[in-house]
Amino acid sequence: MTVSPSASPSAGSTTSAAPTAAPPGGARASGALLVVGFVLLSLNTRVAFGQVGPLAPVAGFSSGTVTLLGLLPPLCMGLFAPLGAFARRHYGAERGLFGASAVLVVGAVLRMAGMAGLVAGTVLVSLATAVVNVLVPVWVHARFAPRRVGTMMGVYALSMGIGSAVVAALVVPVAQAGGGAWQPAIGIAVVPALLALVGIAPQAVRRRTVPAPATATSGAVRRRPVARTALGWSLTAFFGLQTLMFYTTLAWLPSVLVAAGTSRTAAGTYQAVFILGIAAGGFAAPALAGRRTDQRPHIAAAIAVPLFGFAGLLLAPAAAPGLWAAVLGVGLGAAQSLAGVLYVRRGTDPQHVTALSAMAQTCGYLVAATGPALAAWLHATTGSWQALLTSFLGLLAVNAVLSMRAGHDPR
Repeated sequence: MTVSPSASPSAGSTTSAAPTAAPPGGARASGALLVVGFVLLSLNTRVAFGQVGPLAPVAGFSSGTVTLLGLLPPLCMGLFAPLGAFARRHYGAERGLFGASAVLVVGAVLRMAGMAGLVAGTVLVSLATAVVNVLVPVWVHARFAPRRVGTMMGVYALSMGIGSAVVAALVVPVAQAGGGAWQPAIGIAVVPALLALVGIAPQAVRRRTVPAPATATSGAVRRRPVARTALGWSLTAFFGLQTLMFYTTLAWLPSVLVAAGTSRTAAGTYQAVFILGIAAGGFAAPALAGRRTDQRPHIAAAIAVPLFGFAGLLLAPAAAPGLWAAVLGVGLGAAQSLAGVLYVRRGTDPQHVTALSAMAQTCGYLVAATGPALAAWLHATTGSWQALLTSFLGLLAVNAVLSMRAGHDPR
């Protein structure tokens, strides 16, 4: 794996000593540590969020508890995303990621301490994840060669999917082995959290860099705030609308399929197909888009693929439910990971990447947090899922217009 020459030191950072040439063996070892740390961090990023759904029937969680624990992650990731920019500005990306990983370990442990601990720990885990979400694109921008950006963002998305799927598959057997107690099953998340902390520690120790303060002549001062740019709002629209549909589909796809005549067992299987599609699309989109200078075709594809899936659910839900689930997973998963490439490609330096990432994720996750509840209200009001699916087709069409600026640099 090639590490970017700009990584040491990263743009916008200062070091206490001039860099010295490392022997080839040392460079290879350093690169290996970087990649291993990145993968371990990625594997852990969404683990805790995938535990409650499969565990709820075994643990006897109420519908209110499940709704609350489903609402907290996107809500908190939106509210706390600005902490990622704060951490990068004051501590640097590596130390910010290490601090977030430490908080995530505390949150994972706290989630085993009864229902109050489960709620409080989920808030902590979500806070830490918000910081990781913002800092990972900055870290990739600074530490990997430009031609590797797409691949590494794909690895990030694929690892998140694998970590979540493995832990989600383990929670029910562990709970059953413990006589129905949910605490040991929730505790599985502590293991990947500790591995992530260990994996990122060498980067926090080796890179003793803090971003240089802005000066009167710096580009950071001259650049307009991202909230006053078309690029910032285009990125926010793309990520926010796609994320709203992502979380809503994740929450309600089985119910949509059951209402169309699919058995509950089959609907659960199709949910797994949807999650596998997320992992596949999450890896493929940035890998394909990362080496291009113009990502507008990839944005269009990330919108067109789920449009096909939602249209299938609306017009012929019982004809090919497995196909619709797979298509939706690939398309919505692709959009989630493609956003990371867009932050890196459109950002001109680490501070700009951080600002774009923080704005899009703050607004995007707050919008996404409303999706599952609004879907439930719309279903209760109309008595069917057709209004929701039709609304999604409209949102995708709107997003196709709003998000194109995010796909290219102006000439």
